[in-house]
Amino acid sequence: MADRIDFPALVAGHTVVIEMINSGDTGLPVLTQLLRVAQSALDAAGMAFVEFAPTGGRIIAATGAAEWTIGRPLPADDPATVCMLSGPRVRQVRTDQLSGKLAAELADRDLLEMVVSRAEIGGLTVGSLHALYPDDDPRPGPEQHGVIGYLASCIAHMYGDQSGLPVHGDGPVVAALADGLAVVDRDGRVRLWNPAAVQVTGRSAGQALNQPLPFPLPPSGSVLDHRLPDGRWLRITSGELPGPGTLRVVTFRDITDQQRRDHDRDLFVAVTSHELRTPVTVIKGYADTLTDHWESLTDTDRRQAARVIGQRANELARLVDRLLSSATGAGPGEEPPAPFDLGDALRSAVDDLPADLRHRIVTDLPADLPKALGHRPSLATVLTELSTNAGKYSPPGTPIDLTASSDGQTVSFRVSDQGIGIRPEHVERAFDRFWQGESGDRRRYPGAGLGLYLVRRIVELQNGWVSLRPRTTGGTVAEVRLPRG
Repeated sequence: MADRIDFPALVAGHTVVIEMINSGDTGLPVLTQLLRVAQSALDAAGMAFVEFAPTGGRIIAATGAAEWTIGRPLPADDPATVCMLSGPRVRQVRTDQLSGKLAAELADRDLLEMVVSRAEIGGLTVGSLHALYPDDDPRPGPEQHGVIGYLASCIAHMYGDQSGLPVHGDGPVVAALADGLAVVDRDGRVRLWNPAAVQVTGRSAGQALNQPLPFPLPPSGSVLDHRLPDGRWLRITSGELPGPGTLRVVTFRDITDQQRRDHDRDLFVAVTSHELRTPVTVIKGYADTLTDHWESLTDTDRRQAARVIGQRANELARLVDRLLSSATGAGPGEEPPAPFDLGDALRSAVDDLPADLRHRIVTDLPADLPKALGHRPSLATVLTELSTNAGKYSPPGTPIDLTASSDGQTVSFRVSDQGIGIRPEHVERAFDRFWQGESGDRRRYPGAGLGLYLVRRIVELQNGWVSLRPRTTGGTVAEVRLPRG
């Protein structure tokens, strides 16, 4: 019951988490395991962790009765978000007394008691940890509050280490880094190391003082961009301090996001030129063949050439549409969300898929699936992108499962493949624009890295959300949830 804590299980489970970290595990797998440990030891119905970025929050890990919320965005102006970011660090609230949409859905599922603790680094909130309880349990007491506060601090420590967290490129730790400052003597040894320098480099004052700088020292008055071993970039400047002695002041700041934007721009140009060149070359080749050899070609050859030109033209049109939508932030249209038959829409969208992909789709759609609330025409784009991804990253000819279900608040569908799978630490990064995982060999898995980015934009503009997870039997599951109509 909620008034008891299984402390032996908590200690044993926390030991497993520490052993995972010591073995090199990072990020979401460790965070999810910690939530499982907490749920069991606290006898909670579910646990969830929200990561905050400057634009709002997103549920990046959840277990038990809260698992359905994974991937759910929390806008900065949502009353539940405001509640988490204000007041005492650890607090207990009733979800039926909050006015936000997510809080109402939790209350509808009888998850009425919520203990929440902020995870903070130096006063900056990086996220919030939530334990959820049914109404018929005894109310959680001070012991539960203390444990949840402690676990939130453990998670904050994981963010401080930046080992796999934050999961979003614009996450809170990156945004919080102020300029580091050091003073070095004429021998290049550190004499002063400010707190921001600790955050930027991960080196404590004890590790840095009286030691050489952990990065190159540019000439006085110069600027140097330097990449750290962990992949982050620093912009370093230095200058002479006036007065006797030869002291240099060095300032440095994290410019990883800027480097990433520059990389994204270069990648966009490179990938776009490649992706456009391929269908254009094929179309031109077949068109030239028809023009130069029309009389010598059989009717079958001409039809095949015309068919290939049409297919490649469709690919080109789709690619241009994706690039324009990505650049302009276009959504599913100006029409307001309306109820529609999700099952019928999915069946129609499958019929419109390219033949080689359509023949691999195995559908299991309930006849009594409730209506969804959203924009039906955009569903074809969503399914096309998800099934194309599934087909690209799985062996040719293997089935792609399309299933659907519903609960009291949402209607959902899943696209599951039997392919190479997705690493847990990549399930959020996969939605970044132009991003492809380490397995994204562009010779074997070509693409512009825009499909999932557009899917998330389209779905969230309809008040839904989308998430990825590894498939237990191998492969990847993409799940889309929309409000019930």
